[in-house]
Amino acid sequence: MTQRMFFILAAALALHGAAAAQSADGAKLYAEKTCVACHGKDGTKPLTPDYPRIAGQSAKYAERQMLDIKSGARSNGNSAAMKGVMHLVSDAEIKVLAEYLSKLKP
Repeated sequence: MTQRMFFILAAALALHGAAAAQSADGAKLYAEKTCVACHGKDGTKPLTPDYPRIAGQSAKYAERQMLDIKSGARSNGNSAAMKGVMHLVSDAEIKVLAEYLSKLKP
């Protein structure tokens, strides 16, 4: 396999993974990735007062926060609690979750 063919195949697989995650149901991901455990069923009643209410957050803001926690760029506050979960969430799933959260009523 040539290097060019490898990159084409890798790009196709990445697009397929992104498309699959984009079509995923945000509510289902929210439950499966255990977001509900700390942020509450509808994102408005966190487990503790220290955890944020995430319903209605801007999709871009929520996505950036999740990506930063996942990468370690954000390590303040209670981000350590999320760090243990974020490795289970793909970047494409983060985008779906962020869009879902932005549509929830605060």
